Amino acid sequence: MREASERRRATSGDVAREAGVSRATVSYVLNDTPHQKISETTRRRVWEAATRLGYAPSAAARSLRKGRSDIVLGLLPDWPIEHVLGRLVQQLTGAFAEHGLTFLVHSTAQPARPVREIWKALTPAAVLALDEFPESEADAMRSAGIDVVMAVHGSRRGPSRPPLVPEEPIGAAQAAHLSASHVRLGYAFPDLPGLDVLARPRLDGVRTVCAERGLPEPDVRVVSFDPEGAVAAVKAWRAADPPVTGICAFNDAVALAVLVALRSQGLRAPADMAVIGVDDTPAAALAQPPLTTVIRDTDVLARGLARRVMDALGGGRTPVGPLRDSLRVLVRAST
Repeated sequence: MREASERRRATSGDVAREAGVSRATVSYVLNDTPHQKISETTRRRVWEAATRLGYAPSAAARSLRKGRSDIVLGLLPDWPIEHVLGRLVQQLTGAFAEHGLTFLVHSTAQPARPVREIWKALTPAAVLALDEFPESEADAMRSAGIDVVMAVHGSRRGPSRPPLVPEEPIGAAQAAHLSASHVRLGYAFPDLPGLDVLARPRLDGVRTVCAERGLPEPDVRVVSFDPEGAVAAVKAWRAADPPVTGICAFNDAVALAVLVALRSQGLRAPADMAVIGVDDTPAAALAQPPLTTVIRDTDVLARGLARRVMDALGGGRTPVGPLRDSLRVLVRAST
């Protein structure tokens, strides 16, 4: 019995007895309740008692008191872009922490538990999904009192949800960089259907710039990560009329596959074909030649997403337009 009692979780009543104060005083101090006349000595005594006992306020009780939890549930899609997702998750965690919220992530990759089981168990204040999810799921969340349900990249099916984070500017930045010295551009599309939600709007950005500058429609080729597939794309681009001499790749990984295919054919970038990627992954600077890439300021992006969630939770008028996207082209030897 003694061993079981030693493992019992400390309560606010235990803290009150240890500090020699009322439970109300413990609650006021630990919750930093405003407009309470409590001396600094008493506050210190309460915090010291809580620390000695290892007391942690109940998340459930805190949720009842505030009317919501302090959790934002992030739904991560099964996208093979781990470097970018990892960086964004870290920055979202920090951005939400600045607003007193905890960012928890759940991958929707199979065989993960169904999303409904996760949000029902956590009852988060908000759900932030990077990819779309069924509208029926969003309705169920709202019915359960989850105040904010957002899909960062909008919706391709069902009721339209415009993207909070547009991808077209990335493709446009790539094409603008290459169009100054190339008369025919190609687009290296990823050989992974799950990335269409990102790849198609980026391609649209390339198409827009080509049209604006009087260039032909970009030559789109799917580039796989096996040597034969990437080589086949390079050969097709060089055989086009007019030949493709500048490649906008979906991301750095696809761009690196193009560079490898060029070398295997005895060709060089940028003399025979210029290549630009996206994301500035660690491998980009180590490539031969080093890869030119588009960098997105994911810290600005994370802060903007956190601000949108906070605006919605506060009941204020939430902007309906996309977030401002800060992009820059890091020029290296591949272009």
